[in-house]
Amino acid sequence: MEQAKIVEFMSRAAAYDPAPAVIDRIETHASFVFLAGDFAYKLKRAVRLPFLDFSTLEKRHQACLNELRLNSRTAPQLYLEVVPLAVDADGKLRLRGPGEPVDWVLVMRRFDQKGLYDLMAHEGRLKLESMRELASEVSALHRAADRTLTSDQGVAPLEAIVSEHEDVLKKLADDVFPRASADALISRTRTAMDELRPLLKHRTNTGFVRQCHGDLHLGNIVEIRGKPVLFDALEFDDRLATIDVLYDLGFLLMDLGKQHLAAHANALLNSYLDRSETANLIGLAALPLFLSMRAVIRAKVALLRAEHATPVQAAKARDQARELFELAGLFLAPHAPKLIALGGLSGSGKSTIARAIAHEIGAFPGAVIVRSDVERKRLFGVEFHATLPQSAYTPEASALVYAVCRKRARFALEGGRSVIVDAVHAKAEEREAIAALAGEYGVAFKGLWLDLPADLLKERVANRVGDVSDATPSVVSEQLSYDLGPMDFDCVETSGSVMEVAQRCLERVQQGIL
Repeated sequence: MEQAKIVEFMSRAAAYDPAPAVIDRIETHASFVFLAGDFAYKLKRAVRLPFLDFSTLEKRHQACLNELRLNSRTAPQLYLEVVPLAVDADGKLRLRGPGEPVDWVLVMRRFDQKGLYDLMAHEGRLKLESMRELASEVSALHRAADRTLTSDQGVAPLEAIVSEHEDVLKKLADDVFPRASADALISRTRTAMDELRPLLKHRTNTGFVRQCHGDLHLGNIVEIRGKPVLFDALEFDDRLATIDVLYDLGFLLMDLGKQHLAAHANALLNSYLDRSETANLIGLAALPLFLSMRAVIRAKVALLRAEHATPVQAAKARDQARELFELAGLFLAPHAPKLIALGGLSGSGKSTIARAIAHEIGAFPGAVIVRSDVERKRLFGVEFHATLPQSAYTPEASALVYAVCRKRARFALEGGRSVIVDAVHAKAEEREAIAALAGEYGVAFKGLWLDLPADLLKERVANRVGDVSDATPSVVSEQLSYDLGPMDFDCVETSGSVMEVAQRCLERVQQGIL
């Protein structure tokens, strides 16, 4: 049966039981989605595209089953069942009917479209605080995802995509994208791929290539009851979704960058790194390439959408593609990493300021934040918000925590990223050690000592809720008795608004960096 007749049938209220008052139809290059009552019904298009093949009934059925399986990992409340569209004895189409299936439909529970992250971002409603919960969801998916057993899966597919991008860019040169810019992007991409090949192979062999979401952009995340839900994972080819976890995350970071939400992207990256394996810090060397490739993929999708759109919609899609191609080039532009150390007694605002300035430092999405409070909890194997006993704060334990912080900073610097180390740094030798690390790697360094009157320090610490730090007003009283020794960090007074203090710190970093 021609699929056009099936689409016509699914567009009528009589196809459903109970019959809905209104049916909304959404079309993409790969599917038709019918919104009817409390449910959504997805029908795969009978198409064959360069990257997917739904041309036969069997392939569409398999894709529906695979989509149900994959999305049950993150959105079991949305993905319900796969049902047949069959022709009964009277020759009538019936959903879930008897007879030989002529197509298959994935049934999902509807959600409020206003909760889609891309719409929330566009309307300025996407909260910075929600990035922490989003990072938790993404990292949980990645931890549980199946690892690949194919040694070249982390390299060969990427090389194929790079080659395909080269062909597309050459074809579009002087049309959508200036030829000089296209040639520069091709050259930078190929150079990055060549340089990163050993790292990508190593990450494959050490388990960082897994069956991920595969299509993790803002439009495939929805807020339900205040929490992010990942849906619409890539289902048509498991190989395309079996990728480096940072390539999966990179799609989401790129999309946030496209929406000019660099602070959100930085918060997401750092929250993800706090929850993932330490080796991902070195893997960040591949992030610029991953971001660039994701931008080109989105540009290609925009151009594909333009082929089936009205002239006005097509023009808008081409503009989006052009913007994404330009963004892809910017992601590959070289950036010299920096190392910033934030010191100060508990309550001085180190962590708040680190989060406020990180997206402004280094290549997008900004600096990696290494926080001693987080590393102490990780070192002792407890949840970040669990309270540690006093034995975790001995001089010996603290010396180990600072060594771990410098080790994580070292890994991030090796990954080509700028780093902010957030720790008290009360001892001169601690400040000297972090400065020496910058000298070892030949990167620019700046140390900032955040200062605040004693009564305000105690007040801030007393008012903390849900913070990873275990500091109390009595801890602040003890710290106030410390002999800080010669202070070679720049002192910054931290009373005033976060924005004002952050600006003062950025000015010190940008104007007086060593």
